[in-house]
Amino acid sequence: MLLLLLFIFICYHRIKTRHESSSYPKDVEAFIRNYASSKPCRFRYATLKKITTSFKYELGKGGYGNVYKGRLTDGRVVAVKVLNETKGNGEEFINEVASIGRTSHVNVVTLLGYVYEGKKRALIYEYMPNGSLEKFIHGTTPSLKGQILSWEKLYNIAIGIARGLEYLHCGCNTQILHFDIKPHNILLDKDFCPKISDFGLAKLYNREKSILSSIMHARGTIGYIAPEVISRNFGPVSHKSDVYSYGMMILEMVGGRKNVDARAARTSEIYFPRWVYKHIHDNEETSSADNITEEENHVVRKMMIVGLWCIQTNPAHRPSISKVMEMFEGDSAALEMPPKPYMCSPPSSP
Repeated sequence: MLLLLLFIFICYHRIKTRHESSSYPKDVEAFIRNYASSKPCRFRYATLKKITTSFKYELGKGGYGNVYKGRLTDGRVVAVKVLNETKGNGEEFINEVASIGRTSHVNVVTLLGYVYEGKKRALIYEYMPNGSLEKFIHGTTPSLKGQILSWEKLYNIAIGIARGLEYLHCGCNTQILHFDIKPHNILLDKDFCPKISDFGLAKLYNREKSILSSIMHARGTIGYIAPEVISRNFGPVSHKSDVYSYGMMILEMVGGRKNVDARAARTSEIYFPRWVYKHIHDNEETSSADNITEEENHVVRKMMIVGLWCIQTNPAHRPSISKVMEMFEGDSAALEMPPKPYMCSPPSSP
């Protein structure tokens, strides 16, 4: 009798596994087969439960799913993003594994593994002890109250993010466009080195192809999305769309550090980029109440000017991310003032 029950259980398990396998979207199935011998590694869901101690330590949550802290058998601490069940064909999962899985750069987060087992999907990343940049900009996390990043640190973070984007746009065999650059998707390691993360909306393109025609719907986060991604009337979608998002983020970094009233900055009455433009145009020094040195004032001015160039409405008027790097390396006094910002929609929380 026991043997019969065991036989029935084995048969049931095999049928269930075969059914789950056949329920995989065909494009994901093909992707998994092609990726099987490459990095990152594929994990079983049972293994995932072990390394996260049955998902005991939650690091955060969002619309995509929850993130948990875990530890691999070799001792490495990891962050595990368990994706929500989706009705689509697994496009975001493929985007993330295909794009970030082929990268290797100090300013791009490392994907160590993934799980794709039936409806269970997860991504295993290197662990970033300082979390996302967003919580340091706005100081909304209680445990970080009073902890403000210095201008030097913010400046280095801005440059690090630009280097990561330059690598994605120019340093890979296939150009990777992120389409969701924002403070929430910038993670900081123990030394506050920034790493670009969350490639769920990313697209891979031939590097020789400067204009993209296959983006059918707007993608990204309101407030950081380039105008042309929403309407082609503003121009073609390209790597300059990531530059726009980067510029909005840089201005937000400046605004957060200067303790600008977030409620006022997010109204139609006060648009922060316009305030920045007026501040620079009138040659106003940063208030002495901010206890800022002359050298720091040059850093702030440079970040403001670079940010304003990046958010130009016409993509053709924005610098490439490589040009952004050149602007950061130059003297702030030599930077040309950009035209006054036209768009008047401030960044919004996701």
